[in-house]
Amino acid sequence: MSKLKLIFLLAFTTMLTVQAQQNPKREFRGAWIQTVYQSQYQNMDRDEMQAYFTDILDKLKQCGINAVIFQIRPMADAFYKSQLEPWSKYLTGRQGQAPSPEWDPLEFMIEECHKRNMELHAWMNPYRVATGGTEPSDPNHIYYQHPEWFVRYNNQILFDPGLPQSRKFIYQVVADVVKRYDIDAIHMDDYFYPYPAGGEDFPDDDSFNTYREQMGFSLNQRDDWRRQNVNILVKTLHETIHSIKPWVRFGISPFGIYRNQKNSPDGSETNGLQNYDNLYADVLLWTEKGWVDYMMPQLYWEIGHKAACSETLIYWWNEHANNRPLYIGQDVKRTMDATDLNTSRSQLARKIQLSRYLDNISGNCFWPASTLIENYGGVASLLYADYHRRPALIPAYEFIDSKAPKEVSSLKASWTSDGYLLHWKPRKTNDEMQKQIYYCIYRFAENEPIDLSDASRLVATTRYTAYMMPYKDGKTKYIYVVTAVDRMHNESPKGKSKKVEL
Repeated sequence: MSKLKLIFLLAFTTMLTVQAQQNPKREFRGAWIQTVYQSQYQNMDRDEMQAYFTDILDKLKQCGINAVIFQIRPMADAFYKSQLEPWSKYLTGRQGQAPSPEWDPLEFMIEECHKRNMELHAWMNPYRVATGGTEPSDPNHIYYQHPEWFVRYNNQILFDPGLPQSRKFIYQVVADVVKRYDIDAIHMDDYFYPYPAGGEDFPDDDSFNTYREQMGFSLNQRDDWRRQNVNILVKTLHETIHSIKPWVRFGISPFGIYRNQKNSPDGSETNGLQNYDNLYADVLLWTEKGWVDYMMPQLYWEIGHKAACSETLIYWWNEHANNRPLYIGQDVKRTMDATDLNTSRSQLARKIQLSRYLDNISGNCFWPASTLIENYGGVASLLYADYHRRPALIPAYEFIDSKAPKEVSSLKASWTSDGYLLHWKPRKTNDEMQKQIYYCIYRFAENEPIDLSDASRLVATTRYTAYMMPYKDGKTKYIYVVTAVDRMHNESPKGKSKKVEL
């Protein structure tokens, strides 16, 4: 590499770092909280676990996270009260054993996330039942009620995706959660058909021979038949969710490669496992048909990876968003361990800037949340100080509903025993899509134009109807503006304003 080219690249990297610090007003900022294979919960009582979760959420909020992806169904068992599936073994140490005293972790997490104005996406694995060669330990598990629905593959027990009965039960599980809990989304990750095990065929002969003809497939179209099984699942889940609560979204975080270009002209310049060919997940079809409300590909590799360069894939996904919200899944350790062109820096700034620069990408999700809590490689400090320095609204889901809520009313400033309080009243409505779910607080200098598109003037978002203002000496005049935001993150257009002296 010539010296001139190196200087240019280093300057470009520096520019990206500076630009990445310019916070957008709207950005999805998520984190996955994993429960599968986690043993720490089993040694905690209710109070200890609730304190553990609130500490996690406080730290995620501090570094700017506005959406939590919480795993509630790791092995066809539950981190919530269910009549369909047993309590999870990862919660209490024994599948089917209720926590004592009994409480509902999902209900608790929803309430605590919403207190902090963070969304709660209920993360479910659709097919997985057991791993490591073990069987479910609860005798009331659906596995023992209908053993004919399940197959064994690569030391795992899985629902057979080719059986309508399997899919129907999964629909029931999802519908139950949507009906009973105030979740913001149902989330599924990359585990549809299992990752292939070398030399082992997936054992679906029985379901293939039973259903292929009535579904219109020949003997040599098993791959197409498998993809159709997953398509039916995804489409029906989307319809089921929205028929119950139109505001609850359905999002999927697939493996990061759709297809390699050597196998398809629509593929990416990569050389790795493929959703379409190996996992039977036609992820582009789902967005083309509108069967998902957001897509969050897991681009866990570093920039420059020989088989799957993260930057190459970010550009590819941006070109294939199909008019659905697109967020990028990032592996924190790999991002922070990899160096950029300036070897003193990680790749975090460059990845965030790419997500902000490209037109069809509107946020990131960090895997796992524990790395943010631990501040691995200084990631939480960087998010807090720079990249998430200002709060951000989640991008609006206008294709579901684009009507903005009404403005708040009765905006006032009052002295209280705790300080100088800005407070207001919400507008009441029976229309769930128009309910005022949270509020944005902006601050402007006295003679400054009111520009609600200026993210630097957004000082807070809250689900409360009050905000404590930072009073100093009462000698400086400011204009505060409060707007209302609905379930789809549509914001009232003008807001109510109040002049105060701080």
